[in-house]
Amino acid sequence: MRDRKCFGGIVSAIESATAAKTAKVANRWIIAVAGIVIQACLGTVYAWSVFPRPLNAAHGWAMPSITVAFTIAIFVMAFSAAVGGYILDSKGPRVVATVGGAFFGAGILVTGYAAHIGSLPLIYCGYGLLCGIGLGFGYITPIATLVKWFPDKRGLITGLAVMGFGLGSGMMAWLAPGMIAKIGVPTTLYIFGGVFFAAVVAAAQLMVAPPAGYSPPGWTQPAGTSAASGMTLGEALRTKYFYLFWVMLFLNVTAGVAVISQASPMAQEFMKNSTIPVDSQAAAAGSLLLLFAIFNGLGRLIWASLSDKIGRRTVFFILFASQAILFFVLYIAPPSLPLFVILICYQYACLGGGFATMPAYAADTFGTKYAGRIYGWMLTAWGIAAVAGPTVYARVYQSSGSYTRALLYTAVMFVFALLIPALSAPKKAGTA
Repeated sequence: MRDRKCFGGIVSAIESATAAKTAKVANRWIIAVAGIVIQACLGTVYAWSVFPRPLNAAHGWAMPSITVAFTIAIFVMAFSAAVGGYILDSKGPRVVATVGGAFFGAGILVTGYAAHIGSLPLIYCGYGLLCGIGLGFGYITPIATLVKWFPDKRGLITGLAVMGFGLGSGMMAWLAPGMIAKIGVPTTLYIFGGVFFAAVVAAAQLMVAPPAGYSPPGWTQPAGTSAASGMTLGEALRTKYFYLFWVMLFLNVTAGVAVISQASPMAQEFMKNSTIPVDSQAAAAGSLLLLFAIFNGLGRLIWASLSDKIGRRTVFFILFASQAILFFVLYIAPPSLPLFVILICYQYACLGGGFATMPAYAADTFGTKYAGRIYGWMLTAWGIAAVAGPTVYARVYQSSGSYTRALLYTAVMFVFALLIPALSAPKKAGTA
């Protein structure tokens, strides 16, 4: 028994020494850069809308059936993030991010093979299941880790981290159409799959958690709180705020993912009355997706940073009110490509802003000790929204040949959504 206690003391001493060493040598900004790299690679999932038309032309699959791959990926991602959050809190961020990178890269490679042999079920398995698991593990890691390294800049750092996710989709949307035209869908996916596998796994090795009780030099923790304080998942689930935040995230993502899943064909529909030649419209739509992605990334940074100054609840109220107006204008206005581009740029910024602000809102409310599992479960809202939004838009288009009615449904949804932020003004973690 004495030997066992002695051994336990040695292990504890080693762990304490390792934590102290981490505090001395780890540069939190390097960890932030690694998180941005991970998010940028994973964010390419949002560029799926450049693939349905080439796949339809090559194999004759119906567009809604191809869109299902994206829906599965986001649905699986949301629930795998909840699982990844548990593993992260116990095993650390490096393990979770590495597994996420391996699954995501492998999923893209399998999708390329599926496109090569013409198997839609295998695309569901590769892009939907494997990529979805990789997305969940990879997405939750930088967010849950960086809010612990940056208690002094929660809005800014979550904005920076998920900004990479928004910009990643632009990279894919810009590069993929030209690559598809020259080398085909399968080879394009093989190249991206290999790059993403290597980049995410490499960046994952830099992801480490701060030692318990870490505070940035020169920063004083607010009275009544602790840098490592926080509710357990069970305690968070017993508050109304978890569910209010869940609904807020669900509503914002439902509209955003619906537009993202149909962004390329929607853009080409608005190009019908433009001067852009028909054979150039797919490439032009790809360029627009890059522009949309830039606004998505900037929105994540700007809205999250702004939330540090004017409050998270105020940011969500502005996001919902402005999007209600935006979708109603798109519904009533005559088809206009310039108007579509301007409003969708803003809508992408709002989607990004909601994603970037919510982790800081959750950390303010529930603390950061169990941030991985709490925010991981909150991301199930993303998964449910990924089913609802794209399905409605795809079915409305299939039945009517237009997205008009879907735009009206979205505007009405945001009008009702304005009630939610009014109910979500919780006390900060540690003060309740």
